[in-house]
Amino acid sequence: MPVPTEDGRQQPRPAGPGAAVPALGTMRQVAPGVHWVRMPLPFALDHVNLWLLEDGDGWTLVDAGLANGPTRDLWRRILEGPAAGRPLRRLIATHFHPDHMGLAGWFASAHGVPLVTTRTEFETARKAWAVPDAIAGDGQARLFARHGLPAAAAAGLSARGNLYRRRAVEPPATFIPIAGGESLEIGGRTWHVIIGRGHSPELACLYCAELGLLIAGDHVLPHITPNISVVWSEPAANPLAAYLGSFGPFLDLPAGVRVLPSHGVPFDGLLPRIRAIEAHHADRLRQVAKACAGDGCTAFELLGVMFRRTMGEHDLPFAMGEALSHLALLAAQGAIAAETGRDGVARFRTMR
Repeated sequence: MPVPTEDGRQQPRPAGPGAAVPALGTMRQVAPGVHWVRMPLPFALDHVNLWLLEDGDGWTLVDAGLANGPTRDLWRRILEGPAAGRPLRRLIATHFHPDHMGLAGWFASAHGVPLVTTRTEFETARKAWAVPDAIAGDGQARLFARHGLPAAAAAGLSARGNLYRRRAVEPPATFIPIAGGESLEIGGRTWHVIIGRGHSPELACLYCAELGLLIAGDHVLPHITPNISVVWSEPAANPLAAYLGSFGPFLDLPAGVRVLPSHGVPFDGLLPRIRAIEAHHADRLRQVAKACAGDGCTAFELLGVMFRRTMGEHDLPFAMGEALSHLALLAAQGAIAAETGRDGVARFRTMR
């Protein structure tokens, strides 16, 4: 799930009349056989886009939404209303985050819908759901406390426990794996699987050459950049390098491809948007390196440099994780190094 922060660069142009936002509980066709559903989120980023694809006499659903009462009620309204008469055949989850895979278990148990996703996303979802509250909360609190988060804020994160369990029902016990380079036949059309990394481990985007469409998940968004975070369970990871390094296959797509993102509205201009995202992170890396000159700084101190607003309780972990991802990439490049003080807090200083 992205931090809802504008990246400050030229934004892509919306994809014409098909970009008109569907009302909650309705569907809007954006291409032959492709329908847009929007579900609410109880955060500053207040929506997620989901996609229903006509699949013979049924539907293939791409992403499921958050596991809460309003989303279930809206799905019932859609399935009994505009989508009625066609059974759900399968659910393709782009990635494990709860606004995408949160209701996968509900669709499996209540509707008998199999889950299709990449192996790493399935395994990550199962592990994330199973972590006890104390381990998840304390793990996140300890990671961020080592990077300067004040004790009171760290205690608040610890008390929250495992938020994934409260935003997702238990993922299905079984799934159908897909992988990059493979293709799926949906409604007589071929959709190619292209993998994005960094925002999540093995995010599955879907490209249909016949329609000129890319279902991009959170990998490429029109007005915000996806959150790229170091997380407590992988404190030595370098997710920003993984994210920027996974753009290659997307740059090979035709210039006229239309992007169906998980947040915002459909847009044209994939290549310019990728270049803008790359430039955004290059700017951020320069800002972070500059902030680390002299006495250096902690990840927490970087929040005022990287973000234009004060982070609330929901956004604080995403912001801390994003700061750590930029620090990790600079450290891997040898531009900065960490020094741990007597207080156990890491400060990063520039090396050149």
